[in-house]
Amino acid sequence: MLFDPLRLLLIAGPCSLENETVCRTVATELADIRAWHPELNIVFKGSFDKANRTSLSGARGTGLEAGLALLAMVKRDFGFPVLTDVHEREQVAAVAAVVDVIQIPAFLCRQTDLLVAAAQTGRVVNVKKGQFLSPQEMPYTLTKLAGAAEVWQTERGSTFGYQNLVVDMRSFPLMKANGFPTILDATHSVQLPGAGGGKSSGQREFVEPLAKAALAAGADGLFFETHPNPAEAISDGPNMVPLAEFSGLIERCLAVWRAVRAA
Repeated sequence: MLFDPLRLLLIAGPCSLENETVCRTVATELADIRAWHPELNIVFKGSFDKANRTSLSGARGTGLEAGLALLAMVKRDFGFPVLTDVHEREQVAAVAAVVDVIQIPAFLCRQTDLLVAAAQTGRVVNVKKGQFLSPQEMPYTLTKLAGAAEVWQTERGSTFGYQNLVVDMRSFPLMKANGFPTILDATHSVQLPGAGGGKSSGQREFVEPLAKAALAAGADGLFFETHPNPAEAISDGPNMVPLAEFSGLIERCLAVWRAVRAA
């Protein structure tokens, strides 16, 4: 099993797979964190296509072929399992040939054919709960993933009025009752969808309190996007954690995780 209940699952990486330099810089920092904290189970994340842009002019990433090459490089040179999103059923086979975890984006969590195709690869599948979906509806999504090596479920906030999200901490015990690891996407949960004038904005100052609260509520893992310079990132810069601050954030989150396990 890729998931280890004795370790904190940490999914981390740049939002978009921009280039080799960014990927190597982030992976190097993650490797240092891994060396200091063996209680972490780290998966490198990067998207080859940010298909659900607010505007047609929004940057989308490297594309499938180049993105998979970058993920293969990280897997080979740094030894991390790797994760990426799929948006169409036709992408699944090529992605499954490279990655360890196939991720279903929140907006697509009810797309039956896409979920079934991802599960049929025999890879681990991480499905994000849609911003429009209640925790009580997740079992219907999860039944579509029969055949996957493992199934993970990720909370990423729920739509709260216009251009805002809220995380209901009750989601974690409710979703854990489904019998699968439950993760908080801490950086997307502080996103302000469409609030940046043709793109999303965000409130990264709330990433840490939400991450700690989720661990206290029973989350099995955390999902963060990080970048050497979020202001220059091609997507989701306002809600990403600056790479220079990432190690300290993880240490503080681990302190909460240890305290919960000791209680």
